[in-house]
Amino acid sequence: MRVLGQIVRHLLLALGGVYMLAPIILMLASAFTPTADILAGRYLAHPTLENFQTVAQQVPLGTYYLNSLIVCLATFALQLLVCVPAAFAMARLRYRGRNITVWLLGLLILIPFQVLAIPIYLIFRQVGLINTLPALILPFVGSAFAIFLLRQFFLALPGSMFDAATLDGAGTLATLIQIVIPASRPALLSLGVFTITSAWNAYFWPSFVLSDSSSATIPFGVVQFINSDAVTAYGPQMAMATLSVLPLLIAFLFAQRQFIRGLALAGQAG
Repeated sequence: MRVLGQIVRHLLLALGGVYMLAPIILMLASAFTPTADILAGRYLAHPTLENFQTVAQQVPLGTYYLNSLIVCLATFALQLLVCVPAAFAMARLRYRGRNITVWLLGLLILIPFQVLAIPIYLIFRQVGLINTLPALILPFVGSAFAIFLLRQFFLALPGSMFDAATLDGAGTLATLIQIVIPASRPALLSLGVFTITSAWNAYFWPSFVLSDSSSATIPFGVVQFINSDAVTAYGPQMAMATLSVLPLLIAFLFAQRQFIRGLALAGQAG
């Protein structure tokens, strides 16, 4: 009976893996298939690199990659600057109204960004940030999710660590910089994966605040091949999609161990 249970479990895991990998396999197959063959359902019948050549000719890849890289790194760096102290205060400091701030944090997580998009857009228009990279960065600096994730990790840190720091005469800032941050590398790396993935793939908000390609990011290259008046160029579109996910895939392969460890520790704290 035990063997049967293991067989069923592995079979379900295999089916889940196929289900999750199928869109990626279809994307890769389409990237090397002419659009006419894709529409006819003949994937890889005539493999070609023309889709990637079309992308190189029509999409300013260098500009899009550079803008995406700037937005991702700047968003993550500013989140560390803002969210780490906020999460540490909510996890380890005692102050009046602490429970209320935790409840408010949970409430903010439940509010979809689409609700705030128009007010933020109006503010940015007043201060002249439309069509700029800061417009893609600033709305996500004070992320409620980032604060929550880090707070859960900080709660899981042993109290003896903080007691030792107090006995050594370390103040709050010294404890945060010298003890908490070095011990929180898994959580920070997990936050980096979430933040960078979200910023890299974001299209809803950039489509709100950008009207030209000078500050556009990678998703604009994928959308560029959609044609509502004629047949969408699926081949080049999938080639562009392949180029867009490669950096994220490579980064995750290098960071997956720390990422999974950070998620496990944050889940235990919850």
